[in-house]
Amino acid sequence: MKFEKGIKMLIVSSYPPRECGLATFSNDIANAVRIVFGDTLPVEVCALQNSEQQFEYNDEVTYILPVDSLEHYRMIAEKINERNDIALVCIQHEFGLFRGEYGDYILSFILALNKPIVTVFHTVLPNPDEKRKKIVYAIADLSDRIVVLTKNSQAILTNDYNVHKTKTIVIPHGNHSVLWEQKDKLKEKYDFSDKLVMSTFGLISKNKGIETVLRALPEIVKKHSEVIYLVIGKTHPEIIHHEGEKYRDSLIDIVKELHLENNVIFVNEYLQLPQLLEYLTLSDIYLFSSKDPNQAVSGTFAYAMSCGCAVISTPIPHAVEALVDGNGLLLKNFDNPAEFEKAILYLIENKEDRITMEKNAFSLSHATNWENIAIQYRLLFDQLTNREDDLRFNFPPIKLDHIKKLTTDFGILQFSKFSQPDPESGYTLDDNARALINMVLYNKAFPNINTLKLANTYLNFIEGIQQNNGWFDNYKGFDNQLTKQNEEVNLEDANGRALWSLGTVIAHRESLPAEMILRAEKCWDKAIKRIDDIKSPRAIAYALKGLYHYYSAYKEEGIRQNIEKFADELLHHYHINSAENWCWYEDYMTYANNVLPEAMMYSYLVTKNPKYKKIAVITFDFLLSHYFMKGQLKVISNRGWFKKENERVFYGEQPIEVATTIIALDLFYEVTKNKKYKDQLKLAFIWFLGNNHLKQIMYNPENGASYDGLEDKHININQGAESTLCYFKARLIMEKYSEN
Repeated sequence: MKFEKGIKMLIVSSYPPRECGLATFSNDIANAVRIVFGDTLPVEVCALQNSEQQFEYNDEVTYILPVDSLEHYRMIAEKINERNDIALVCIQHEFGLFRGEYGDYILSFILALNKPIVTVFHTVLPNPDEKRKKIVYAIADLSDRIVVLTKNSQAILTNDYNVHKTKTIVIPHGNHSVLWEQKDKLKEKYDFSDKLVMSTFGLISKNKGIETVLRALPEIVKKHSEVIYLVIGKTHPEIIHHEGEKYRDSLIDIVKELHLENNVIFVNEYLQLPQLLEYLTLSDIYLFSSKDPNQAVSGTFAYAMSCGCAVISTPIPHAVEALVDGNGLLLKNFDNPAEFEKAILYLIENKEDRITMEKNAFSLSHATNWENIAIQYRLLFDQLTNREDDLRFNFPPIKLDHIKKLTTDFGILQFSKFSQPDPESGYTLDDNARALINMVLYNKAFPNINTLKLANTYLNFIEGIQQNNGWFDNYKGFDNQLTKQNEEVNLEDANGRALWSLGTVIAHRESLPAEMILRAEKCWDKAIKRIDDIKSPRAIAYALKGLYHYYSAYKEEGIRQNIEKFADELLHHYHINSAENWCWYEDYMTYANNVLPEAMMYSYLVTKNPKYKKIAVITFDFLLSHYFMKGQLKVISNRGWFKKENERVFYGEQPIEVATTIIALDLFYEVTKNKKYKDQLKLAFIWFLGNNHLKQIMYNPENGASYDGLEDKHININQGAESTLCYFKARLIMEKYSEN
């Protein structure tokens, strides 16, 4: 069955403003799909509610299903069947959410639907009785695919319910992106600067086991009076309905009995997401004390890990699966205050181990942020609706946040630890040249005084690292002093990039202050005297880009001659190294390969020499033939360069290679108007958005940074200057292609 474009997914679930975990989960999925895919996959919601409940929903809720009425299950299903634009129904399943025995009313809804159905099992109980087993099996049998949130749940469905494993797929619980370095700032904001903060959050009920933690605290606070324990969340509405605040009152009594009033704070609110994430981010330790050994998954647990908390947890299946590789402490027992006491004391008194756990948890959680989970649901949607070839992504907004954070009064710092700038890494001319080019182009598109201030900072750096003889050094420490690396590393590439950046400034004299142009020209005039010292192919290519931009402003014959000389030099490299099956300038491909054919094309634009254009196209097409495979971009790995005589190494992909591919494709499309370059350009950019072998985003939605590398099984989530600047440039280019 082939659906038309513009088709939708319908989520059947409880939904905000109803206060429950499943409502939050479904809202997070709907929001994430909208952010990642925009209007290419609209989401509607069928909200579940009890007969006594009345809620005011947002516009995405188009149906309301009263779960007490068996008749309404069939009626709503028939209304959904009448909709040609709803292509898939995604049912969020918890036994207590639907009426009937073990919630079997849902079967009448599923039986009446004639749409593809995905059912998400949030709870999968082991050792079921015959009635529960039959109901779960029936739901699975009538669904096109079953989603579970852990491998343990998948194993139970297979072994205890006889659901075939091929019908199930594991898509973990999602979590939200936060910035690592916020912890200290948030502690200060909430007046916890001198405290060691522990927390628990979620709708409060007896199963939370909070009293277990409270009884572990007296000995801890005797030794560490700075400990604060935050119990965050309202009592569960169903508990309120049946017994009021009986459980919460019992917890308050325990606090008084144990004289913990100065160390325990109840935040009795259903917090909005931003404030909740702030509380979790400022927490040093997260305490998960559930008493339910069959709790398959916990959103609160997932959120805590993604906020960089060191987690101590009872052994629910989710925790058993997640707390590996030193990212938290897994307890052996439930309801054991002594075990909690020992674990908490260990993390308080071993700060380095605690911080390591925090970083491990934070790093591992990247794979399951909501944007990545949205991609998994979209891929499943496309499989079940025969739309695999129509995967489209929404372009994220352009953000300067991380670039600004990396920039000091001297220039842009080289590296980050996660999103926290690393002053020890110092500065490079390479990065400041990239940053200057980016700000010049960004200012042209979106003129802004603050962008010009950043551009001035980077130009200052370039001026300051140029020697009197015109040559540039590359490396400076955080103290703005030259380092020994300048004596140990070939600096030709850096000098080529410097010319590229200066030429870019000069070419934009109409959109930049005259004072900036004069400074760039002064640097250029000194640097051009050393042009003959640039000899390696990539350095030549960078310099050629600078020469082209300069020539666009000043048609000097000497510049044209230098362009022709450098282009002939690249041609010489091509003729020496190319072969029947190797149309390239060197006998290997390394990094930023695209700059070589790009430079040849720029040479053609100045000289109009057809042989430059011919070789530019031949070599670029040869490169692209190795980059685009099965609907994805796979660039040269930094683990091993691609040599003429060797097999290619995969994985270890870096943003610089993707961005330079996009930059070159943009030029080749402009010059040739060949549609294949525009199509490949768009395909290359969505590498950042999740169209890669891990199906994970390569950008940080919080700060506009790019992650440093795509490995075979994980993403390097450090966010250095090179990666971020390359992504920024690529994203800026995509502004031209966002409407077509």
